[in-house]
Amino acid sequence: MTHAPADRPSAVLPPSLRVLLVLAAAVVVLAGAYAAQGLIGPLALAVVIVIICHPMRGPLERRGWPRWAATSAVVALAYAVLAIMAVLLYVAGAQFVGLVRDFEDDLRATARGITQWLGGLGVQQEASDAAASVLDPSNLLSWATSLGSATLGILTAFFFVLAYVIFMAVDAARYAHVQEVFGEQVAPTVRRFQRFNTGVRRYYIVNASFGAVVAIIDGLALWALGVPAPVVWAILAFVTNFIPNVGFVIGLVPPALLALVVGGWPLMLVVVAIYCVVNVTLQVLVQPKFVSDAVDLTLTLSFFSVVFWTFIIGPLGAILSIPLTLAVRALVLDGDPQTWWLRWLSGDRDARPAPGTPPATE
Repeated sequence: MTHAPADRPSAVLPPSLRVLLVLAAAVVVLAGAYAAQGLIGPLALAVVIVIICHPMRGPLERRGWPRWAATSAVVALAYAVLAIMAVLLYVAGAQFVGLVRDFEDDLRATARGITQWLGGLGVQQEASDAAASVLDPSNLLSWATSLGSATLGILTAFFFVLAYVIFMAVDAARYAHVQEVFGEQVAPTVRRFQRFNTGVRRYYIVNASFGAVVAIIDGLALWALGVPAPVVWAILAFVTNFIPNVGFVIGLVPPALLALVVGGWPLMLVVVAIYCVVNVTLQVLVQPKFVSDAVDLTLTLSFFSVVFWTFIIGPLGAILSIPLTLAVRALVLDGDPQTWWLRWLSGDRDARPAPGTPPATE
């Protein structure tokens, strides 16, 4: 009877079983994230804001600022960003509710006209009623109230974000010197997270730049056409620009419906045409290419990440979808040489097998 040699390597799990175990672990983690979305959403927002504001520390310290003063400047800038976000949301929401109440009679008349027009085309009553309900003032106010509730929830979490920002800004100053403490052995990890931070900053710089251009053009066009509250729709265009791929549609619907109410079908079609020329050209055709180059994510993954992270952590997930996807790639894939092909599939153009890396076991 022969015996296996003592130094024989232990059997590894079959690839199919490893995949199942990884998927099972991912489901558990994501279920926990879904259950704790009220905590994770504000935390992710705070992380992103600190990452965006942190680069101002370096120039200040080089000019002789003490570390505590540079940290205070980072915190002040982060608070300014949060305050601007809160003001924009409040102004847009308050003016939208006011518009619905001011145009309540016109909205109802337009809804009745749509119902009659669709009925004349032979559309079933249920379908025409569903189409007209979009302009029902009570439904619009209900939508605005639900949006206000979501905003209130975000502002309630705002206090947690304030605390997170302080702690993270202080710790960021300490983590900046981690390589000096531990030496070259942590250099790959440091470079991995530096790359993540750079990708997040590039993403928001690109989005903010395109969003500002789109918001100015849309706002001026709506003002020239006489559509009420062009500033509100310009703010909406800017904010929804941070939602990849589908933000254009969200930003178009409210001003188009209001144009239908105040100017009829011709004005609505003009608004839709302007948005299609400006927003589709910049947001759908040009911007995704810049975003893809900035963060090395495929267009398909960028679109899927919006739906996925919105489901996991709520409305904040739409705006934070790209940074969260980059974080998952940095934590899960970038540290494992065997996953280079997954990084390449995700859009990482520099992903290659490391020299001497054995092929994956099948």
